[in-house]
Amino acid sequence: MGVELTAIHWIYVLFILFIIGFMIMRRDTTLVCIAGIFLIAITATGSLSSSVSSIFTSFIFAITELLSTILVISIIVAMSRTLTITGINDVMISPFTKLIRTPALAYWTIGILMMVISWFFWPSPAVALMGAVLLPVAIRVGLPALGVAMAMNLFGHGIALSGDFIIQAAPKLTADAAGLPVGEVISASIPLVIIMGAVTTITAFYLIKRDMKSGKLTAATGLTVDTPAELQSDASQQHLLTLHQKRFFAVFIPVLFAADVAAMFALDLQGGDATALVGGTSIFILLMITLTAHRNKGLEKTTGYLVEGFQFGFRVFGPVIPIAAFFYLGDAGFTQMIGDFLPKDSHGIVNDLGVGLASAVPLSKEVGAITLTVVGAITGLDGSGFSGISLAGSIASLFAAAIGTGAATLTALGQVAGIWVGGGTLVPWALIPAAAICNVDAFELARRNLLPVTIGLIVTTIAAMFLI
Repeated sequence: MGVELTAIHWIYVLFILFIIGFMIMRRDTTLVCIAGIFLIAITATGSLSSSVSSIFTSFIFAITELLSTILVISIIVAMSRTLTITGINDVMISPFTKLIRTPALAYWTIGILMMVISWFFWPSPAVALMGAVLLPVAIRVGLPALGVAMAMNLFGHGIALSGDFIIQAAPKLTADAAGLPVGEVISASIPLVIIMGAVTTITAFYLIKRDMKSGKLTAATGLTVDTPAELQSDASQQHLLTLHQKRFFAVFIPVLFAADVAAMFALDLQGGDATALVGGTSIFILLMITLTAHRNKGLEKTTGYLVEGFQFGFRVFGPVIPIAAFFYLGDAGFTQMIGDFLPKDSHGIVNDLGVGLASAVPLSKEVGAITLTVVGAITGLDGSGFSGISLAGSIASLFAAAIGTGAATLTALGQVAGIWVGGGTLVPWALIPAAAICNVDAFELARRNLLPVTIGLIVTTIAAMFLI
């Protein structure tokens, strides 16, 4: 099971530590990431010109990987702007303001709804559906945008995605790698997902309430701009639509998104396909409202709203592209960015490090649980959450054979750790959908999630030791 670790692997680890350190100190990591890409490239190729070119190539790779997310976020923001300008948003959210009256109700309601929708359709389309409607409600009752983003993150990309009980993509990957039936891994993951979810969300809620009371967390904390453009209210343009038209659109828009949900279920649309359906519907809504409200100027206004959305999208994603480029080096992106310079038996830098760790530790139930959590977390650093969980399944199988028991529990533990870290709660470029919809800084959101998720992983690992 051993794998050859080269200088490239150790440089990668060193720069991960640098990036984490800079994040903790609240310093920008762009320069560190570019330096890491360059140093890894020149170590691998020995060519100065190729290494300089690799920096640009890595940026292209990262942008290509993130483009669909950038696009859907930009379109959602453009649509949200039209809803706010025309006053439709106020009519839409008025029923929810009667139900959600406190920050606590906003946090738990948004979180639980996000979790349920994400079970069926995965978190990315759920973020788009939830954020456009419930974010303004939560802000009006006093829950900061950062708190909304945390709720959507932890319940959607954390609880729902790590269990993945309905779609079952995650447990199938880990179960196949471990040589176990999918149902066995799902059963073993249920207590771990419940423990991890409860500890993390309750801890996060306590920290939000504490920081709101002390003034550390306010409505402006973490915002990427002083006032989100999509939440600004322009009273001078509220007359663009009649009250009857506003009420029609306030009903028609949720009906369209509900039809999207039904279509996702009926046509078995998941992930990117589901997100594309939400994005296309948002464009359709944008066109309808703009042409109705602005009439003869509708053609020009449509372009204006889209430009506004794209400006927002690239302003939010701009700081993330260099760090995403660096971490994509840890997976399949290495060959495309730099070339085929890893050892022949390599499965990517991150997976090699996970295998190396697993082969270097003594075996017992306790060590096995800790190692699977660490391996899962390391493989999650590439930001997908899914690329490394097959490795977690194969290592769990080896450990279970040596220990004599606990294959399903170890497999589920690696899956939970990998997806909580990489699926969208800690890695900044993976949690961008929630950060962008809420217009908060992705790095600040990652910092806020760090303590609750770390505490959750520790408690869940200890629980797994007793379940093996």
